[in-house]
Amino acid sequence: MIERQYPTVRPAHAYLFGTCLVDLFVPQAGLDAVRLLEREGLTVHFPRAQSCCGQPAYSSGNPEQAREVARAQLDLFREPWPVVVPSGSCAGMMRHHWPTLFEHDSAAQEKARALAERVYELGEFLLHVLKVQYADECAEGLAQERVVLHTSCAARREMGTRAHGVELVDALPGVMRIEHERESECCGFGGTFALKHPDISGAMVQDKLASACATGCDRLVSADCGCLLNIGHAAAKQGAPLPVEHLASFLWRRTGGKVDDAGESA
Repeated sequence: MIERQYPTVRPAHAYLFGTCLVDLFVPQAGLDAVRLLEREGLTVHFPRAQSCCGQPAYSSGNPEQAREVARAQLDLFREPWPVVVPSGSCAGMMRHHWPTLFEHDSAAQEKARALAERVYELGEFLLHVLKVQYADECAEGLAQERVVLHTSCAARREMGTRAHGVELVDALPGVMRIEHERESECCGFGGTFALKHPDISGAMVQDKLASACATGCDRLVSADCGCLLNIGHAAAKQGAPLPVEHLASFLWRRTGGKVDDAGESA
């Protein structure tokens, strides 16, 4: 992964690319991502016509379908504002693979490259562009928490998302991050992999779940909703004591963001 250069001037505006999984299954993560950005003084814009990043089709060997998904969104983020993505794997798809999808279409490739340069994973953006300081923002009255992190394989390789999560979580007062033996292993989700190879996927998530639970942690935190859903549903099915939470919601809650009686951020 090539080290990127970050803006030296704080932006006043940003786009949010919500991802299809956030939109359909974990909308609270998207709302909390917006709240984190707005608290830093940004105006957040959400183009309503956005959809999927195209990764499921791309990783399944269907570049034409992925290309059409990406093409439909190239003109949605017209202003030169950062595009913040609450998913390392989706951010990696947009930043590293969208330009290659259009290698035979120079006009579209130029748009894809320009857009890719503005794509940031949420944790990366908070740390390196906004330079947030959470050490003094712990919410009063919160109990101490012991957490384990999970980073999707693509996010770890392409966007360095694990490093962002580690730095953000380690800065939070009252939070202890615990590493476990299988932290670097895949959870078995892998987009369409879980559908094509359910038995293998199921065995992989059981290994991940057992390793995380063995630490005695209070919850698992991840910046990738696919993995979060996979691990969380496996834990619920087994009755395992492992609540899961998206990094955006965890950061919002632990730094003073309001949470309603149902446990949702407000």
